[in-house]
Amino acid sequence: MAKVHGESKLTFLESTSIIIGHGVGSGILSVPFLASRNNWHDIIWIAAVAYCMNLLLHFMIAELSLNNNGAQFIKCFENELFVGKLKMACTWLAFGLLGFSVVVNVSGFITGAAAVFSAWFHLPSVVGMLLFYVLAASVVYIGMKLVGICEKIAVISMFGVIGILFVATMLSETTELSTKFYSNNNMLALYSMIAFSLSAVMSVPQVVKGLEGDEKGIRKAIAAGTGLNMGLILLITFMTLLGCSNVTENGALVDLSGHLGGWVSIIGYVFSLLALATSFWANTLNLRDIVNEQTKWGEKISWLAATVPCLVIALVGVQSFVGFTRMASVVQVLTGVGVIVAYNRSRKRAGTSLICGRLGSLPFQILAVAASLVASVGAVLTVTV
Repeated sequence: MAKVHGESKLTFLESTSIIIGHGVGSGILSVPFLASRNNWHDIIWIAAVAYCMNLLLHFMIAELSLNNNGAQFIKCFENELFVGKLKMACTWLAFGLLGFSVVVNVSGFITGAAAVFSAWFHLPSVVGMLLFYVLAASVVYIGMKLVGICEKIAVISMFGVIGILFVATMLSETTELSTKFYSNNNMLALYSMIAFSLSAVMSVPQVVKGLEGDEKGIRKAIAAGTGLNMGLILLITFMTLLGCSNVTENGALVDLSGHLGGWVSIIGYVFSLLALATSFWANTLNLRDIVNEQTKWGEKISWLAATVPCLVIALVGVQSFVGFTRMASVVQVLTGVGVIVAYNRSRKRAGTSLICGRLGSLPFQILAVAASLVASVGAVLTVTV
């Protein structure tokens, strides 16, 4: 086992929860909108393919990070991918693109939380954004161990909440699932959003560091986190499709909660806030580390640089919640191509494969690149409504 020293040691459940938390609050609340514009049979096989491709990519990222002492993959790019006179320029370009993607993505979480506060407490949007930012960002300010603990508590709570919502949805008036074929664009867009929902590319190095390089524990945490995330995606998607005749772009459980009404709607709002908070914590913690690795500003200043721009963009307002997440997914999914090239070089340099084994060989690397390109195309396609 390769010993890796990180900020704090995490338990298996905390590591798994960080993987779940990275994606659960962004795409998972947006998937039902795109799923409602597809045949429900197609949702199943698209989800299965997205899960397999994401698991493969995440194992490769884990091994890449492990071979670089638990580094985030911008530092891995710098070590493995970029060479020559343009090395520094390429590193900062990748840093800027990834930073933009994460900031826009997290802005979507803040916007989504504001929609929940507006629907639940009738708060003005600006007040809702500021309230969520203060509550969520303070957890990241304290550090990785508290993020892991809060992620664990939030994930366990979410499963309990989903159980209540599932029963309430089944007892309410339901609608028929669509068997209509809309367009190939919609299928690709749905694949892209599910792939994005399962993506925890920047949380994988946190797991590598938190588990101190234990390759077996890393594999189990990634597989469990991605699998539970996939289960939540499918459960929430079909609950929303059954419970809402018209799914909007405001976030799945905001629509479902509005449909169910009464005290049950409060449960839906609670889940939405928990899901958005877990993703905020995971993404901004990752960006904090990336900023710190590249600038050496220290954790607290890097925390400010990672969180304040997200709030500013949310306050200015760019797009709807789904629009935010689709925009961010373009850069993050494309990053997967660079990850695979860096992984290839890292694997050759290390001369061994502690995590991927045969799944990290060249044919699987090509498959992972192809999946990333397909997801990137799907993220920019126009959806037929």
